[in-house]
Amino acid sequence: MGSALKKTSKKSATFLSELAPFTGTLFKERMREQFAALCYRIGGDGGMFEVLLVTSRESGRWIIPKGWPMTGKKPHEVAAIEAFEEAGVRGKAKKKPLGYFTYLKMLDSGQRAPCCVQVHLLDVKESCDVFREKGQRLCEWVSCVEAARRVREPELKGLFLSMQRIPLV
Repeated sequence: MGSALKKTSKKSATFLSELAPFTGTLFKERMREQFAALCYRIGGDGGMFEVLLVTSRESGRWIIPKGWPMTGKKPHEVAAIEAFEEAGVRGKAKKKPLGYFTYLKMLDSGQRAPCCVQVHLLDVKESCDVFREKGQRLCEWVSCVEAARRVREPELKGLFLSMQRIPLV
């Protein structure tokens, strides 16, 4: 097993062990819904996908732009709005979700709430210098493999790795 895969497996195991004490919450609490943008572009290094990661404001861990439902907005529209607010990128979001991932959201009250995140691909066409959360997060373009290595959520890792199998059009 390669060292990168060992590190990824270790992070997943750590995440799952942190999740274990909350299994009761996961099955008893209402699952909250969020919408996310998996922002991508074709890299200049021979046409490989690059994906955009941002850091969370609270913990600084690597994530993708995501947010709560918005009245009057469809899920893919929310994903596009969040991508601009959190990372300053604009593009076309696909209506059909790429997939889903779950995580425990730390609420302002200190409680953790289970969330199911619907992920939409967003083909980035523009990057802006001025956006709402500039200076509150780090943003970095990385390969799909590197993104999978950096994030904690196992299902999100799988979505990044599945990007390598999507044909470039």
